[in-house]
Amino acid sequence: MKTTSDADLLAAARTDPHAFRELYERYATRLHAFHLARCRDDDTAHDLTAETFAQAWLSRTRFKDEAGGSAGPWLFAIARHVLFNSVRRKRLEQSARERLGLLDGIDRAGAPRPDESWLEGIDEALAGLPPGQREAIELRVVDDLDYDGVAERLDTTPAAARVRVHRGLAALRDHFTDSMEAR
Repeated sequence: MKTTSDADLLAAARTDPHAFRELYERYATRLHAFHLARCRDDDTAHDLTAETFAQAWLSRTRFKDEAGGSAGPWLFAIARHVLFNSVRRKRLEQSARERLGLLDGIDRAGAPRPDESWLEGIDEALAGLPPGQREAIELRVVDDLDYDGVAERLDTTPAAARVRVHRGLAALRDHFTDSMEAR
C-alpha cells in the first residue's frame, strides 16, 4: 500500500480538511516534542503546537515541495517561527509589566517562561551573515513578510529574496550545528 506524500496531502488539503488531518497525525507528536523541549511546559507546548498547525493550515496553499514530498522542514520552520514570536511576545509583555511596576520582576500570572537558551548566540550569528542575507531573514522571519514583501523591501525579485533567506538560514543552521558539536 503506497503512503500518500505530505506534498500530496497538502495539495488535497486545499479542498479537503481530512487530508490536513492526516498530515496533523503524522507530525503532531514530533512538533509537540520540539516545543516541549524548548519551553518545558506541556500545556504551553500543546498551545504552541496548535498554533503551528493553525499557521500551517492558513498557509497550506503556499507550500512549496522543496524536500521531496516531505512537509517536515516546512512545518518545523513554522514551529520555530511560532516559538520565536512567543518568546518575543513574552519578553515585550514582561518588560512592559516591569516598567509599569506591575510585577516587581515576578510573573504573578504563573505563566511558564520558555527556555530561551536556544536563542543564545542568535544575534552574533546573524551579525556574521552577509548584510543581504541578514536583512532577508529579519524581514521574512522577524517581520513575517512573505517573499514578495521581502523582495519589495530589498528591491529584488521574490526568487532572489527566497535564495537569500535560504542561504542565510542554511548558514545559521551550520553555525549552530558546529557550535553544538563543539560542546
